[in-house]
This record gives sequence, C-alpha cells and structure tokens, in this order.
Amino acid sequence: MASSGKPGLKDLIRARRFIVAPGVFDGISARIADQMGFNALYMTGYGTTASYLGLPDAGLATYTDMVGRARVIAGLSTTPLIADADTGYGGLLNVRHTVKGYEEAGVAAIQIEDQEMPKKCGHTPGRRVVPIEEMVLKVRVAVEARRSDETLIIARTDARTTLGLDEALRRGKAYREAGADIIFVESPESEAELERIGREIDAPLLANMVSGGRTPVVPAETLEAWGFAMAIYPGIGFGAAAAAMQQAYTHLLAHGSTIGANTPSLRLEGGMHALMGFPDVWDFEARWSQGTDNR
Repeated sequence: MASSGKPGLKDLIRARRFIVAPGVFDGISARIADQMGFNALYMTGYGTTASYLGLPDAGLATYTDMVGRARVIAGLSTTPLIADADTGYGGLLNVRHTVKGYEEAGVAAIQIEDQEMPKKCGHTPGRRVVPIEEMVLKVRVAVEARRSDETLIIARTDARTTLGLDEALRRGKAYREAGADIIFVESPESEAELERIGREIDAPLLANMVSGGRTPVVPAETLEAWGFAMAIYPGIGFGAAAAAMQQAYTHLLAHGSTIGANTPSLRLEGGMHALMGFPDVWDFEARWSQGTDNR
C-alpha cells in the first residue's frame, strides 16, 4: 500500500470510528474508490474471481491468483485494503503462507473463513464448515504468521446457514478467543439476528451488506448502534459496472453506434486519462524528451 496520511484500520477500530468499505476487484475500481475518501477498501473474492477469471466464486481461484490481485490493488491504493483470503487456501501451512503473502502484498486486514474446501460464495446454498477446532487452529496460525501487529486478522464463520445462529455465535466467540482481531458472522437472515450478534460477541464486528443476499441491508448508523465496527459492500462496484456494460453493449448491438446511448461513461479526455495516470506519463515524456534533444 502506498504511503499516505490516512489512519490505519487498527487506529480506526481503536478510536471506534465506523468503517464503510466498498468492494473493489480490479485496477480501475481500486483507483476510483481510492479517490473517494473511504477509510478502507474491500477486495471482494466474488468480484475478483469474476473479473480476473470470468468464473464463479466457488473455490476456483488459487492463492496465486488472489495474492497477485491483492498486490495490484494495494499498490494502487493509499487506502487500507481488506482482502478476502477464502479458507487460507488449504491447511495450517497454507494459512501461514497466505498471511505472509497477503501482508507482503500490502494488505491491511486478511479475511479467513471456516468453510470446507472448495469454498462457496457466502450468499449461495450448500456451504459446509470445518470443525470449530480446525478453524481455531487456523486463526492461531494466522495471528502468529503476521509480521506486524498492524495487520489485522478477520475470522469469518459460515455456520449460520446450515448450523444455525447459536453455532455461528459460538464459533465467533471461539475465534475471538483464539486471537482474531475482527469477527465476521456471514449471512445472518434478519435485523434481529444482526442485533443479537452485536449484543453477544464482544469483539470488533464486520457486517456484509449484499443487495439481494441473505442478509437485510441496513444503514451504517444502525449497524454501529448495534455494536458493529465496519460494513463491507462487496457487490456495489462490480454490480454497477456489469449493469452499465450490459446497457452500453445492448445499445451498440441494436444501433451499430454509441450515438444516443445514455449509459454513464467517462470520456477519455479529462476522465479515463486522468484516472489512469496519463498526465504523469506525459509529464515524464516531456521532461525526458527535452533532455534527449539537449543531448
């Protein structure tokens, strides 16, 4: 992550400043979100797998795929990056390797979940979880593997859907006891369940706000009042981008031209060129072409 004057995630949580983190999934989304003033960004596994591989978030992306994307996104951002690391990509040795690799890539918080491999998106059916003892060991290894205390470990449980909320709460408490900095109970199914999670787990909590998912989307101030420390919005970027592309391509197919299209679009001049850093390229070329001429 590039150096900036922005506070780190650990400082924000310690200061009890609620964190809203939009989902990012590639270089363009990272550049846009980084300029918006958010306190954190969230590298979504769903969006990253979809944009990089064109595949569903079903355990098909490898550690190498994901750490490479994390390095690109963190390198483009001055905003702390939270990154989905699935199950840690294997056993305890894999978890250690994953944490070290993500940390070296510039990730500020690493999310590991208790699903069986191959994992699935947290808002799809058929998810199965490993025994609680196995995930507790993963959390302990992850905490030991990090080189900096500023790197946060997020422990996610997917137990709610198949084993019920009581088991999800039991696991959240156990993962906190094992050393996780943030607890993430995936896909609670009502506002009452969200409120209960906030009341019963004594830890910084993450809420996953997915439009059309299993969990109701509630305002950030409500989540904060219920005891949550942050909310992630993984689908906000790739959902909007996919809808805009569908609309733009449909118009082009129907009309054979972009004339009359009403899809929001950044123009190259003053829009995409500036976003992607072309002014710096042009300045560099101007300075060094002058040096060549003088020589």
